[in-house]
Amino acid sequence: MNKIFCKRILRMLFPTAVICFIAMSCTTVKTAFDSKDLSYLYNPTKNPVNPRYNVTNPSDELSVLSVKFFASDLHFSEANPQGVPMAMMLITVKLYNTSRGRVLADTAYYNINIIKEEGTLEYVYNIPLKVATGFEYMAEVKILDRIRLQVVQAFVPFNTLSYTNKYNFRAQGHFGKNDLFNPVIRTNEYVNLVYLKAPPDSIFVSFYKPFKEIPYPPSMLLPEKTLYYGPDTIVAIQYSDTLPMMFPKEGIFLSSTSREITDGFTFYNFGNAFPSQNTPEVMIDPLAYLATEDEMNTMHSAPKLKLALDDFWIKCGGNVEKSRELIRIFYTRVEYSNYYFTSYKEGWRSERGMIYIIYGPPDKVYKTSEGESWGYRKPVIKSSWGTRYRVKEEYLFFNFKKKDSIFSDNDYYLSRSETLVTFWDQAVASWRKGIVYRLDNPEDI
Repeated sequence: MNKIFCKRILRMLFPTAVICFIAMSCTTVKTAFDSKDLSYLYNPTKNPVNPRYNVTNPSDELSVLSVKFFASDLHFSEANPQGVPMAMMLITVKLYNTSRGRVLADTAYYNINIIKEEGTLEYVYNIPLKVATGFEYMAEVKILDRIRLQVVQAFVPFNTLSYTNKYNFRAQGHFGKNDLFNPVIRTNEYVNLVYLKAPPDSIFVSFYKPFKEIPYPPSMLLPEKTLYYGPDTIVAIQYSDTLPMMFPKEGIFLSSTSREITDGFTFYNFGNAFPSQNTPEVMIDPLAYLATEDEMNTMHSAPKLKLALDDFWIKCGGNVEKSRELIRIFYTRVEYSNYYFTSYKEGWRSERGMIYIIYGPPDKVYKTSEGESWGYRKPVIKSSWGTRYRVKEEYLFFNFKKKDSIFSDNDYYLSRSETLVTFWDQAVASWRKGIVYRLDNPEDI
């Protein structure tokens, strides 16, 4: 892996770095009319680079933000003095103390040259950040691909509120000792869990059965369906940072340093198929957003699940060719929901996943430390006055609030009281008629 050519910039010089960053990003091929719009985060066609992020708290004064790039996302070019395949990334970080009202706590500026190495699939870089104990933080990360001149942005929340929460642990693959950025594991996958503070005598693993609920339609003013039950079992394991841990069945596994502590590091086992949708057994469940209860029961009890699944989609599409296209789009959205929105439940079971699958990637996304707002473009309204025309854009917004959870920092719920008109029935009817629903589709369904 190429050595990082980077240095921390003094805070007094950081505004200059930001100005340079903005100047470079303005030459991107994408024209950003709304600088606050982050819809590319959930639209793979607009976002070529999809880094993963992880935060650990190795000491009271230091947190480490780890950024992982996938080799398949990077653009390697030989147009450099070394004449070797190289990706060039610029990372800027602003760390805000949100407990004190979004006070700037630290900054970082990293210029990274990544030399391509055959067989290397991931490149990981660690960024130290100054923190204090007892606070919540938000790291605002901007990454500029200096070759493609494209910018991606992320907001990474974490906290230093306790010595026992997830940020005090580091999960690693048992054999490769690679840091795990994703706590989703598979049956028979061995991992190590490293506690970064003084080693405890034991680790207590609480097993919660899988969460299998799906959310109510957005048009229903009912409370969010959430995990309402306690652990089935709690197992004590003598602590060792090299102890191979394996979680053989589906469920939620909360690892704590004490039996009485209710926070810690959580692993999830959603089955070996996750996040893919490639068997009838897993492909039927997401149809609950489109099918009636009787239809779901019929499919689940069918002697041949694949035939029942095919029959449902052929009834929607009217023919095999159109049904295949519906299947491709629907389950691609399910998989991306699993990628973007998974917490202690599969992403497609979340309220953001529900909206994403039925309505598609949002046209507008605005994020804050408290939540995010999604906008879907309504049909454009054109008006004329003499020889002049005026075009007015309006959006249907869904507002999601961030929820505190001992299991995940990616848990959000739909604020239904703010979403009075949803067009949900129209959207479902469109899918059932073989039409992928879009709010701004000029054809009336």
